Amino acid sequence: MRRNPGEQGQVLRINEMRAVSKSAIYRCATGAAVIALVAGCEGPLDYDLRGQVGGFSTTDAVQAATTNRPAPDARGVITYATYQVAVARGGDTVSDVAARVGLPAAELAGFNGLQPADTLRDGEVIALPRPVGGASNVDIASIAGTAIDQAPADGSVRVSNLDPATPAAAPAAVPAGPEPVRHKVKRGETAYTISRLYQVPVDSLAEWNGLGPEFTVREGQFLLIPIKNQPAPQPTPVPATNVTQPGQGSPTPTPPSATQPLPDEKIAPPPPAPDVTAEAPTNQSNSVLAMPVSGTIIRAYDKGKNEGIDIAGAPGTAVTAAEAGTVAAITADADQVPIIVVKHNNDLLTVYANVEKINVKKGARVSRGQKIASLRGGDNAYVHFEVRKGFESVDPEPYLN
Repeated sequence: MRRNPGEQGQVLRINEMRAVSKSAIYRCATGAAVIALVAGCEGPLDYDLRGQVGGFSTTDAVQAATTNRPAPDARGVITYATYQVAVARGGDTVSDVAARVGLPAAELAGFNGLQPADTLRDGEVIALPRPVGGASNVDIASIAGTAIDQAPADGSVRVSNLDPATPAAAPAAVPAGPEPVRHKVKRGETAYTISRLYQVPVDSLAEWNGLGPEFTVREGQFLLIPIKNQPAPQPTPVPATNVTQPGQGSPTPTPPSATQPLPDEKIAPPPPAPDVTAEAPTNQSNSVLAMPVSGTIIRAYDKGKNEGIDIAGAPGTAVTAAEAGTVAAITADADQVPIIVVKHNNDLLTVYANVEKINVKKGARVSRGQKIASLRGGDNAYVHFEVRKGFESVDPEPYLN
């Protein structure tokens, strides 16, 4: 049916009104759905997603909060029970840190996968390959070798006086609490993968190790894993005890003696006396070397870290030659503490460091057990004893057994 132009215009206006009405209804329905979703929540909208919206929660990050890194000592060293680390200062190179802690720059750099001239970030942690400070830092091999090579032909005594060392600052005490894990970075690892591995925030990992804002790590680098905050222990509730009045509650049992006599007591015969006859004492020993001091081994041999053993005794105790030989060198360390080197058969050397009151001279022949020096006093009452095949250190304990 054909419509005239007036009717066609009216139909178009009606269709437009219907389209506008549908669009308005759709917008209203969408807005109502959003309002219903928000209104259906119990409590305010969780903008930072700490609730359980969509199963996601940030509460694990709160529970993984960590403590602050312990403060280093004046040299920048942090001492733990089984290892030490150094904290770099702004502008430090590896050589700067090595000089401050008293280690060879090449040794410190190689242990951390660096070069001596590499520049470190402010606060960056560097692992120390061995403890700093103490008699174990004396290069005995160099001192002994130089003394033997330069020994005068007439057998006179020559004492090598080294430049006095700068007094070292008192090391910081070992921090209380658990010791942090020390992680060595492997190829392909990042600060993020390591933080997820140990479930610690990556920001804390960066702060503890001075990684900088880019969280840069390198292969072979040692990282301290931050210690998590430990919740305070909760007191254990004491269970309530029901108190009854005398004469109430469970009946008092009848004592056994009231119903039947005690059995006859049988006394067991005394055991035979032990045989305490001791063998006659002997001065003979099957060991290759004798103990240089009558005392206790307080630090064992550890190749590359402690080139001998430390034997403690009472102050003033005699230090004796472990075997017959010739006094090859008498010298001193950087703190002017004497060191004695005795040469034996089969290219064997014994070294006695941290002693005083030397009783022998260079070139003198000594016998096994002969007194050559004395232990120092106070906390230094121990001898650092080394055994060397040529100039290479070996574990002394097998020679003493």
